[in-house]
Amino acid sequence: MKKSIFIITSICITILSITALSLFFYQKELPPIKVGILHSMTGSMAISEIPVMQATLLAIEKINAHGGLLGRQVEAIVVDGKSDEITFEREAKRLIIEEKVSVIFGCWTSASRKTVLPIFEKYNHLLFYPVQYEGLEQSPNIIYMGAAPNQQIIPAVNWAIQRFGPRIYLMGSDYVFPHVANWLIKKQANALHASVVGEQYIPFNHYDVKKIIQEIKRLQPDFIMNTINGDANIAFFHALREEGLSAKDAPVISFSLGEAELAHMHDDQDITGHYAAWNYFQSIDSQENRDFIRAYQKKFGAQPLSDPMEAAWASVHLWAKAVKSAQTDNTESIRQSIVHQSILAPEGVLSIDKKTQHAWKKVRIGIIRANRQFETIWSSKNPIRPAPYPLIISKPEADMFLSQLYENWDQHWTQPVIKKKNNHFPMQKSQL
Repeated sequence: MKKSIFIITSICITILSITALSLFFYQKELPPIKVGILHSMTGSMAISEIPVMQATLLAIEKINAHGGLLGRQVEAIVVDGKSDEITFEREAKRLIIEEKVSVIFGCWTSASRKTVLPIFEKYNHLLFYPVQYEGLEQSPNIIYMGAAPNQQIIPAVNWAIQRFGPRIYLMGSDYVFPHVANWLIKKQANALHASVVGEQYIPFNHYDVKKIIQEIKRLQPDFIMNTINGDANIAFFHALREEGLSAKDAPVISFSLGEAELAHMHDDQDITGHYAAWNYFQSIDSQENRDFIRAYQKKFGAQPLSDPMEAAWASVHLWAKAVKSAQTDNTESIRQSIVHQSILAPEGVLSIDKKTQHAWKKVRIGIIRANRQFETIWSSKNPIRPAPYPLIISKPEADMFLSQLYENWDQHWTQPVIKKKNNHFPMQKSQL
């Protein structure tokens, strides 16, 4: 009897061992889950987008270190958008069709996002977009992880008018985000009995802003709303100080200038005392943020961290939770699952609004200190529900404005650049 029990027990142990080994080798042979990372590694937007790409890779590395997803590792395919919306379009299509990625994390400018959007809708694919933007958009194929207008632009305008006065100067890059943002600001200013005294736009890769600074000096606005993107910010802030305009004389409130861009400024004095509105600052005092900073800097060195970097990192973790919950990386399943997920991110609790697929965000306004970090001087008490179409405009009105921009720009989301004979770009005032 004992011998029979021993034999049966031995057989069971052998079967369990073989089963365990089979499962182990089966899992080892499972193909990775391929994801795309689409950001500019070169061009004017590289100083902003390379750190975002790195933060995305950091999150993927952490997930893989904890066993991956569904028994599979996550494989990142990184491609260069080259600060060019047509390149973004081509590479997004290639990632979906040829590389067969499950999801794409990427884009910075709204021009790149709007250019790739039809591709994501055509192939029913999914983009996680990590940057604040102008709103007036809502797609089932995009998870919007950055601020909508009511989570950045609108509260910042209210704050600035109360703090500095009613006379506003608008300065931006010459593409869809600044034009739409400034259109909203003008409507808001009118409702608040404030006025826009000047409005100028510059192309990407444009650094000669002396005439604009002279106009600002002449008009003496109470403050400047800055929607310049990329490395042109360096030239703008340096020119302000060269013309003798300090943060006290002409305070600038930026919407696309974060810690990553501050690290490239020529001089601390160019930027100290100016402001920015974001949802995350590196200076946030929380354990989650300290862990995020420590992990990033251990991997990539003592570099600063910014809002889009944090949003990109959080995007990967939210997507991973949705994959685990749905037990698949299928696009439709992830879309349904992700609106039921939340994470405690470095900026605080993050969740996706079921109606709009935008993130709930807490608004923060910070002043730039000499250490090139932001000190939060105002914030909303709680995360704010996203409103991609603010109450100050109607959807038909917004759609018409966007359509006019697109048609006026030869069916692009960036103003076509025409060089003068002296190779200088003309300044562009609002055309609408």
